[in-house]
Amino acid sequence: MGLGAKGRKLGRDTGARTALFRQLLSALILHDRIETTEAKAKETKKIADGLISLALRGDLQARRQVGRVVLDRAARKRLFDEIAPRYRAGQGGYTRVIKTRRRRGDSAPMALIELVSS
Repeated sequence: MGLGAKGRKLGRDTGARTALFRQLLSALILHDRIETTEAKAKETKKIADGLISLALRGDLQARRQVGRVVLDRAARKRLFDEIAPRYRAGQGGYTRVIKTRRRRGDSAPMALIELVSS
């Protein structure tokens, strides 16, 4: 990675990484909590907090920007109709990452990422 490069590559090319985060974000929005590796959780947190900030704006442009990332229609609806209103008063910190265990197969550090209940 060069100077100023952001984010982890997670051993994937751009398309695979994009697909991975789309799936993780949809699952997080639909289920409020998911377990994944620590590195994936930390990257997902950054994106999720940004999406919730956009959902709080709620205008057409924000909906379009969220739609570019979250392809699942049910997840988008839940984000704007249920999750965003929860955080009306807050300013950031919509998600939290909690380290949990090491995965049995490869000893990868695992973590829970969840939406903070306000």
